[in-house]
Amino acid sequence: MDGLWAWLLLGGVLAFATKLAGYLVPARWLERPAVAAAAGRLTIGLLAALTVMNTFAHGQQLAFDARVGALLVAALALWARLPFLAVVVLGAAAAAVLRWAGWG
Repeated sequence: MDGLWAWLLLGGVLAFATKLAGYLVPARWLERPAVAAAAGRLTIGLLAALTVMNTFAHGQQLAFDARVGALLVAALALWARLPFLAVVVLGAAAAAVLRWAGWG
C-alpha cells in the first residue's frame, strides 16, 4: 500500500470517528440556544465558503468565467425572493448563455 492509500484510509477513519462522536454527544447539550445558533452560523459559513471555492477556483489559480456570472444571477434571484428552483434554473441558464457567448 502506498502513502496515498494510507492517507485516504486515515481520512475515512477520521470521518467515521467524527460522525460517531456526534452520536455520543448528550441531547441536552444540543438543545441549548447557543449551540443551535452556532450550528446555524457554521452551516451558512461552510456553504458560503464552498460556493466561493467552486466559483472562483481553478486548480491553483483564480478563475473569472461563466460561473461568476451564474453566481451573480443566482444571487439576484435570491435577493428577489424567487423560489429555489427558479434560482437554480436561472443560474444554470446564465452559465449556459455566458459559455455560449464565449466567456468561460
